[in-house]
Amino acid sequence: MSRLDDAWAYVDDRLDLERDRGFLGKAFPAEDSFLLGEVALFCFVVLALTGIFLGMFFEPSTSKVTYEGSVAQFQGQDMPEAFVSVLNITYDVPYGMFIRRLHHWAAHLFVASIGLHMLRVFFTGAYRNPREPNWVVGTGLAVLAMGAAYTGYALPFDEFASTATGIGYNLANSIPVVGGLVGKIVFGGEFPSSATIPRLYFLHVLVIPVLIAGLIAVHMAILLRQKHTERARDGDVETERGAVEEDDDDTIVGLPAFPNQAAVSAVVFFLTLATLSLLAGFLPVHNVAAYGPNNPAGTPELIMPDWFLMWVYGFLKILPQWMAFTVPGTGVHVSTEFVGGIVLPTLVIGAVALWPFVDRREEPTHFTADPLDRPWQTAVGVAAVVFVMVASIAGMNNLLADALGTSTGVVNPVLLAGIVVAPAAAGLVTYGVLRGDGAAGGSEVVGDE
Repeated sequence: MSRLDDAWAYVDDRLDLERDRGFLGKAFPAEDSFLLGEVALFCFVVLALTGIFLGMFFEPSTSKVTYEGSVAQFQGQDMPEAFVSVLNITYDVPYGMFIRRLHHWAAHLFVASIGLHMLRVFFTGAYRNPREPNWVVGTGLAVLAMGAAYTGYALPFDEFASTATGIGYNLANSIPVVGGLVGKIVFGGEFPSSATIPRLYFLHVLVIPVLIAGLIAVHMAILLRQKHTERARDGDVETERGAVEEDDDDTIVGLPAFPNQAAVSAVVFFLTLATLSLLAGFLPVHNVAAYGPNNPAGTPELIMPDWFLMWVYGFLKILPQWMAFTVPGTGVHVSTEFVGGIVLPTLVIGAVALWPFVDRREEPTHFTADPLDRPWQTAVGVAAVVFVMVASIAGMNNLLADALGTSTGVVNPVLLAGIVVAPAAAGLVTYGVLRGDGAAGGSEVVGDE
């Protein structure tokens, strides 16, 4: 008997785990990893731990202080306290630069892993009855993850970050009727004001993390209650507890939570931490010293958000001005900023959240599906991915125009057309190919399988 077996026997003898395994006996499908969700969870843990470290040294204030740190170009200058504290974290606090980079890359991987996890769930149909509530919760987590990244983006109060944050303030103010109130609630009044950084700091370190932690708890509770989805079996499966029939969806064939899945999760955690450490050690992040403190009279030459918000920025860049209008008889003005920055993103997120109620099944489904056997659902997914990609390219229209040796006035109409035509074309081609494969194979293609 190995030392691991000895340790398990000791714990089992004390806690009687074999008699009532509960969560410890929950099975995790061995052939379908579901590890992207775990990567997201571990990134959130890293974000919380590194955030605690950074919060010990960050000053959420725009009051002017004299800089006396290591960056020679700012020696003796009076600058916002938030900006000075980030300089100190980066260049004077031991391991400060590494922890700041670790926090940065954990935020990016957090959003990316949530997105990839949702794509896997979408294309395999794992959102279907009875798992619609968890899909909605996951959509909320994706939105909160982007919100956390955005509020943190502004905190250094350097020239680049404050200018990018100002775009969000303008979007808040563009909301008809209640825009001014929303701007005051989120940004503390006219941007930038002395209340802006404390307000965004409060949202970034308390409100949004608490909401994320709450939704993660709800997500996990639903998951434990409903069980994982499992890949369809090729036949009956022999297990240590006897044979499991091919269509038995009450029993999951896989690994118990402890010790097997716990060991896998430990490996995933350390691989995630190692990946983030590698990125933090070799790849720089936002260089606040290069941009300098916020200067209301200046604007950086190139302003754009992070990749996960680029699609929203694309809407703002290519929507024509004629889309703005005034509601007759009310005097309420609807701007292109409101349409592109609020209405369209809300419609996109709403469509994602409501998708399980569009592709709905009356009977519970506990097995995942092959995306190749779901022509119209897979076509919709491909079209959505292409839609976001084209919108993101539109957010970089100036770079595209420079690469093509032309102006944004030339590429914008093409991008506006592409944001409609490209997704439709990609979806139709995908649907045609998958329907053709189904017909060629002699099997009937069922709409929701």
